[in-house]
Amino acid sequence: MIHCFVDRDAQALPSWLEAFPEAQVVHRDAVPVPAEGDWNVIWCRCRPQESLASILGALTIAPSQIVVVLADEPGDAIIAEACALGASGCCNTYAAPEVLRQVALVVENGGLWIGQSLLQRLVGSTSRALEVRPEARVDTWSALLSERESQVAKLVAGGASNKEIADQLSITERTVKAHLSAVFEKLALRDRLQLSLRINGVNL
Repeated sequence: MIHCFVDRDAQALPSWLEAFPEAQVVHRDAVPVPAEGDWNVIWCRCRPQESLASILGALTIAPSQIVVVLADEPGDAIIAEACALGASGCCNTYAAPEVLRQVALVVENGGLWIGQSLLQRLVGSTSRALEVRPEARVDTWSALLSERESQVAKLVAGGASNKEIADQLSITERTVKAHLSAVFEKLALRDRLQLSLRINGVNL
C-alpha cells in the first residue's frame, strides 16, 4: 500500500513518517490527479475550524483509493461526518505510529475505523437491540474458536474495550489483540462491529 498525507502545509509530522517511511506528503491545494495504483490510502488532515466537506470535496479520489481523516480535534461528530462523506475512518492527527498502522490495517481490509468510544457505544447498542431475538443466536461461530477466543469475542460483542477484557480475563492487552486477530481471521471478519453483529445473530 502507498500512503499519501494531504495537509494545508505540506509538512509531515514525525509520527506519520515513522508509521509509513515511504509516504508522500502533499499540499492540499496542489494534489495532482493520482496515477493508477498511486496513493492507495489518502490521509487528509482537518484542522480546527476547517470544513471537512470542503477539504474532501476538493480532492480527486479514485475508486480504488481509501480515505482516512486525521482530525486535530477528534470527536464523534467529525467521525460521523467523515464516514458520511465517504471516508473509511477518522483518527487523531497526533496518533502514535502503531495506531496509524493499526488504522491502515483495518481500512485496507475493508473495515471502518471510527474510534474506540463511538465503536463501543455502537457495538453495545447493537448487542442490546438484538437481545430480543434469541433465535438469532443459533450459529456455529463458537465451534471455530478456542475457549479463550470465544470469551474475548463475547466480551467484544458486549462493547468491552481491550483494557476491560484484559482486566476481566486477567491477561494483557497485547494478548487480547492477538486473540482478536485470530478471531477475525477464523470468522473472516474485518472489525469489532462485524464481530458483534455475527455473535448477536446477524448473518454477514
